[in-house]
Amino acid sequence: MMPTPTPTDAITQTIIPVTHDLGDFRVHRSLPARERTMVGPFIFFDQAGPARIAAGQGIDVRPHPHINLATVTYMYEGSFLHRDSLGTEQLIEPGAVNLMTAGSGIVHSERSPDEERAKLSKLSAIQTWLALPERDEEMAPAFEHVGDGGLPLIDCGHARARVIMGSLWGETSPVTTYANSIYADIQLSPGGSVPIDAQAEERAVYVSGGDAALDGMMLRPQTLYVLRPGTRATLMSVDGGRVMLCGGEAFQTPRHVWWNFVSSSKDRLMQAREDWDAMRFPLIPGDHQEFIPIPEGEPKTVSYP
Repeated sequence: MMPTPTPTDAITQTIIPVTHDLGDFRVHRSLPARERTMVGPFIFFDQAGPARIAAGQGIDVRPHPHINLATVTYMYEGSFLHRDSLGTEQLIEPGAVNLMTAGSGIVHSERSPDEERAKLSKLSAIQTWLALPERDEEMAPAFEHVGDGGLPLIDCGHARARVIMGSLWGETSPVTTYANSIYADIQLSPGGSVPIDAQAEERAVYVSGGDAALDGMMLRPQTLYVLRPGTRATLMSVDGGRVMLCGGEAFQTPRHVWWNFVSSSKDRLMQAREDWDAMRFPLIPGDHQEFIPIPEGEPKTVSYP
C-alpha cells in the first residue's frame, strides 16, 4: 500500500490537468493552466495516451505553425514521423527526443508511420513547449534529434533516469538548451527512492504512470506538482512509478500565448496569425496538401505570469 498522504512543505502548487478525449486516445494538459502557466521555460505540458490504436488507424497532427518557442517530443511507446518546413523527416521512437526550435517561424506535422498503421499499435508520449529567452525568440528555425542511446541513462539500482535536457546527478544531456533547463524521465523501482535536488530555480514533478510519493505524500497520477524553490525532497515508490521532472530558470518577463504561438510580444502573435491565415509561412516538403486552419473567432491572448 502507498503511504498515508501527509502534507509536505516541498510542494507549493498542485495542478490537475484538463483532459481532452480525442476518440482513440486522451490528452492530459497540465500547462498552461489557469493558476499557473510556466515552470522554468516550460509553458506547455501534455501527456498523450497511453492508448491502443487499431490496425488501419493512425494519428495525424496536420501541418501547423509555431513561433518563438521550442517543442520537445518524447515517446514512451509507439512512434511518430516528424516533418517540418526545413525539410526534416525524422522518425521518433521510445528513448529518443525531438527538439524543434520554431524561432522566427516553422511549420511541422506529426503522423503515425505506415508500419504502425498496418498493425495494432500503442501510443504514449509527453509533448512539451519551452518559451525561448527574448534574445533567441527570432532565431533561425532549427531541428535536432537525439536517438535511443544518445541521452544519458543513470541507473542507481533502485531507479533509472534518462536525462532529456540539462543536467541531473552529474550527467548532462547533449540536447540544446536556450534557458537553463532540467528535464528528466525517472523510473522508480518498487521500493525505490531518489533525491530531487534544489539546483533549478523552478521545478515540477509529474507522475505519468504507476505510483510515487514525495517526502511521504502520495502523488496523484497525471498531476503536476510544483516544488518550493530551494527545497530538497525525496521521491519514492511502493510498486514502481514513472515521474517526469521539469523546470529551469524563472523568466523575468511575461510571455503571451495564443493558439500555437508564444511570444514576449502580443503584436508578434497577431502578426503570426495574419501570416498563417495568408499562408505566408513556409510549406512542408511532401506534406503540404492539408493544414490546421486558424481558430474561428477573435483572438484573445493570455499573458503569463
